[in-house]
Amino acid sequence: MPIYMDRHDVSEKVTAEIVAQLHQQDLKIQHNFQCRGLTYWFDDRRKTAFCLIEAPNKEAIEQMHGSAHGEVPNEIIEVDPLVVESFLGRISDPKQIGEGPLNVISESALRTLMMVGFDDWASLHAEKTGEDVNIPACMNLLIPIFQKFGGRVVKTFRTSYLVSFQSVTQTILCALELYSGIVEWGKKANCAPIRLKTGISAGVPVSGNRELFEEAEKEARMLHDISENNIVVSADVKSLYEEENPDAYLEHELFVSLSPTDQKFLYPLMDYIAETWQNPYLKVEDLGKNLGYSKSQFYRKMVSLVGETPNNFIKNYRLRKAAKRIRRQSGNIAEIAYETGFNSPSYFSKCFLRKYGILPSEYLQQALV
Repeated sequence: MPIYMDRHDVSEKVTAEIVAQLHQQDLKIQHNFQCRGLTYWFDDRRKTAFCLIEAPNKEAIEQMHGSAHGEVPNEIIEVDPLVVESFLGRISDPKQIGEGPLNVISESALRTLMMVGFDDWASLHAEKTGEDVNIPACMNLLIPIFQKFGGRVVKTFRTSYLVSFQSVTQTILCALELYSGIVEWGKKANCAPIRLKTGISAGVPVSGNRELFEEAEKEARMLHDISENNIVVSADVKSLYEEENPDAYLEHELFVSLSPTDQKFLYPLMDYIAETWQNPYLKVEDLGKNLGYSKSQFYRKMVSLVGETPNNFIKNYRLRKAAKRIRRQSGNIAEIAYETGFNSPSYFSKCFLRKYGILPSEYLQQALV
């Protein structure tokens, strides 16, 4: 039977004790609707509750809640319990603290997500110099550091991880330790010159999308993509960190903290780039116009926020996509050049060499070995 997670936005008067009582009312009649309540999360500060329920369909959940107490959910999505556990750490009720008839759960479902990994430059540099870089071994060195700060690996990619943390402060401390010890732990696995890219976001499991933590994961990916050997954090993460640490500020040379205004610029930009990057006729004017900026305004904003000119930003975005396609052997060099928005294979090779220090044809030969 499918597993669902629903979201309830409750009133200010609702407490953790009241939510526990409502949950008990669900359990008393759940069999009438072929449902089985597995657990829930409640955030008293934000007044949100998330229920994990086995049910035949969404309608059965709405009917059960409606009949039990009338608190029908605002949203319901189907979920994979293994994914829920990787993000949230559990799929059943936590051990009851204290005595009493109710297991009162007061645990927020808000999580901080870190997308962290190696820049493509590291592996490409190794290909060029002939260094015996072991990317999996380098990746494995990160895991104990995640675990030290309570991080749970949610997804693993070739050169990066998506990691979930319950505490914003622990996320920040973990990121700092990764960077502070990078030279030493890099030597252990004979890693190539390492450049870490890190993006940190925060969010809740159900937020108007079809997938669990979809919005927060997308945000972490975007921040990771614009990271250049630093740690890029969202406005929410900065705010949450300073709430948890009233006497501290997120000020460190490694951190780039986005403001809400920065995000209003960056996120639509990244969405538009994701849709249009393969178009060889894409112009800087198109990007600025789509965001409502003049060419000069757009140029200044890009340089101040991303550290690159608009033309270089588009070009480097395409080159990263091209490197991945070459690695996957998705075609010959000319085909990949055209597929990634370059008008000329020779110009593509020139740009690739300038960025990575190796010709795409040489990189393809390495991938074929």
